[in-house]
Amino acid sequence: MNEKTRNFLVNRFRGYYSQAEIHLPPEHISREWGFISFSDSSETFMKRHIAFGSEGEITDYLKGIAPAHAYYSVAYYEYPSAPKMKEKNWQKADLIFDIDSDHLPGKITSYADMLEKGKKETFKLMEFLLDDFGFDEKDVHIVFSGGRGYHCHITDPSVLHLESPERREIVDYVSAKGIDLERILDTKEVSGDAGRESAQMMVFPSETEGGWKGRINRYFVSFMKNIVSMDDAEEILRGFKGVGEKTARQIIEIFRDEAQVEVLKKGNIDVLSGLNKKIINTLIEEGIKKMSAVVDEPVTADIKRLIRLPGSLHGGSGLKVMSLNIDDLEKFEPLTDAVVFGERLVRLKVIKPFAVQMKGKDIEVEPGEQELPEYVAVHLMCRGVAEAGQDRIG
Repeated sequence: MNEKTRNFLVNRFRGYYSQAEIHLPPEHISREWGFISFSDSSETFMKRHIAFGSEGEITDYLKGIAPAHAYYSVAYYEYPSAPKMKEKNWQKADLIFDIDSDHLPGKITSYADMLEKGKKETFKLMEFLLDDFGFDEKDVHIVFSGGRGYHCHITDPSVLHLESPERREIVDYVSAKGIDLERILDTKEVSGDAGRESAQMMVFPSETEGGWKGRINRYFVSFMKNIVSMDDAEEILRGFKGVGEKTARQIIEIFRDEAQVEVLKKGNIDVLSGLNKKIINTLIEEGIKKMSAVVDEPVTADIKRLIRLPGSLHGGSGLKVMSLNIDDLEKFEPLTDAVVFGERLVRLKVIKPFAVQMKGKDIEVEPGEQELPEYVAVHLMCRGVAEAGQDRIG
């Protein structure tokens, strides 16, 4: 960005920080802090190894430099301002999950669509954290990153001293990495009646079992009931590998019978005796893909990482990094709720065509000098598709 654009953004960010409500992390004086300033060069530098002794020092610093990006360490240190990591004396670290919406599977049609996908993925992650791991809601903090997705901070004392390998195992669990269906859909030998040989019977988990076993039962039943309720159920089922016309009709008959469904929920797979194990595996694998949460494993495993500060602004979008609870997330609309700048008209020069939806409006701009509301102008400048114009309109 040019000098005029840099000055404009610094001025507007400084105005925001002069009255902003910043959500400081627990024990903030034990954290390392890092900041990236707006620059008129192509190079980006982070100023880090900073420590603060009070909340006032932090807010004064933000007002003074008006950074493009503000971060703090997930780790708690004895000497957070030490210039070398080994000198800081690591003590513990929050457990962090990062959901980058642009890394999720499926086609992305717009920025708004991308963020909506990230929101849905965050709900999936929350199910694991609250139900499977049993964390209390007060120890689980959701943060909209202001950019591409969401962060989730766990401050429960039971996880603060976990090392990187243990944190990777947690990621493996929520992302279904390494699930062995041979162990979940095991077989056992059943003794035959008099005169009959023993037989092998598939073992299916019940809906009340813990962990992935119970999840698989509940999702498998729900997933299949949803499909068979559709008018084109047979066509959908035949889209799965190994499912032909006869098998599809058999599945529909089973899952439209509530009595057989209740038996299956209890882990009795006899009702599916007409289906071979390979087909059942295929259907369950489809469910596992939908149940698992896609999180950035390196972020969770890094016990010294810097993470965005809630209440700060994201220099790549101009949006607010927002702290949310679970109820907030349900109704949260990032491209409205995280917009902090107003409607005042600003003159700017658009460099290339760009489209975004903000405050419920579809905004499309073409190259050239023009006047746009300040919240749009800031976003375009932060995204690098516009520069500040000759003057601003009051």
